[in-house]
Amino acid sequence: MATRQTKSMFRAMETIEAEICVVGAGPVGGTLACRLAGAGISTVVVDRAALPPMERPEFDGRAYAIAAGSKKLLQDAGLWDLLPEPANPIRDIRVSDGRLGRRASPLFLHFDHREAGEDAGPFGWMVEARALRIALNRLLAERPALRVFAPADAAVERRADGVTVRVAGGPAIACRLVIAAEGRESPLRKQAGISVTRLPYNQTGMVCAISHELPHNDCALEHFLPGGPFAQLPMAPSPDALAGGAPNVSAIVWTERTPVAERIMALDDTRFAAEIARRLGPHLGAIRTVGRRWRYPLSAMLVHRYTDTRLALAGDAAHGIHPIAGQGLNLGFRDAIALADLLIAAHAAGSDPGAPALLARYQAMRRPDNLMMLAATDALDRLFSNDNPALRLARDLGIAAVHRIPPLKRAFMRQAMGLGGVT
Repeated sequence: MATRQTKSMFRAMETIEAEICVVGAGPVGGTLACRLAGAGISTVVVDRAALPPMERPEFDGRAYAIAAGSKKLLQDAGLWDLLPEPANPIRDIRVSDGRLGRRASPLFLHFDHREAGEDAGPFGWMVEARALRIALNRLLAERPALRVFAPADAAVERRADGVTVRVAGGPAIACRLVIAAEGRESPLRKQAGISVTRLPYNQTGMVCAISHELPHNDCALEHFLPGGPFAQLPMAPSPDALAGGAPNVSAIVWTERTPVAERIMALDDTRFAAEIARRLGPHLGAIRTVGRRWRYPLSAMLVHRYTDTRLALAGDAAHGIHPIAGQGLNLGFRDAIALADLLIAAHAAGSDPGAPALLARYQAMRRPDNLMMLAATDALDRLFSNDNPALRLARDLGIAAVHRIPPLKRAFMRQAMGLGGVT
């Protein structure tokens, strides 16, 4: 009878043949792997963290704004119908400008999803982070063409003719392409010597959820303040945000200068909720915070190229932007859509998924879109996160002008929905 040590030695000597290895089982890497495996492409996922600890069963206040274009990827991957909690649509977005302690400017911008075109549904959906994690963990375990190694450290050797991924204490994976989806500090990107330019903002993003007295009517608020944007995003009713449930819940995504954010995060729950109410206004009635508070240092990141020999970067490994437009995760999903389309077509044609021409096409498809969004969000933050009177007047007039020019307004809406073209 083989001992445990002997079995471990046999596993270490085993070699698995696969087409694709995705390093990183987060929302972008996990979704892409599920999409590829669902199309019959043999795929392996490796992640340094164990999957269950990524999943917090209690309500924790984190949620994703999933653009309309990204929803189709989750549907195609088989994840949308596995979400354990319903997603809440975003049907309207109100954009305003103001100063803390004063009424918002009377010049505002209101987006109604019905104005975006006959083919357009809601702008997007709010999905709890834990709900997507639960769906991912389930599907990663169920796809026949998919194997997962987590937690696992891996050494990656890329050659012109293929890739070998050696899992510590496990098998070697012989594949034809490795996809780095391990986040902003991607070890595979560093290994490939790909240069990165970073833009610090000296701002901190604060994330939490609130329960409120009045319904949100599926409307999101983006309120620009001198310290940074303040957003309220409509979530679905929660059975466990409060004891007995919470019928009216919204996510709060709030940017402040880092010293101010540190003082705010140190407040008790009552005073923290009061600071939210000062920025939110009275339209949702009485509020209270629910779940946990989260904070993230904000910066933008420009990766000089998206590919190397048999390597493609996706999601946060490839780009990072300011959260002012709520598009960071959706840009990662657009990467996944482009890669999935290319790799599924290559699989159907029997061609090499790691060929230089395919990787060059991927970069040509995604880098311009991501660069444009980085430039747009950086400009928006610099324009709105200040209290210069001349700039305040200019941006208020700009907001009002977009509100009154239907074709321009429709173009903004379709871009926010992810319907302006994946490439």
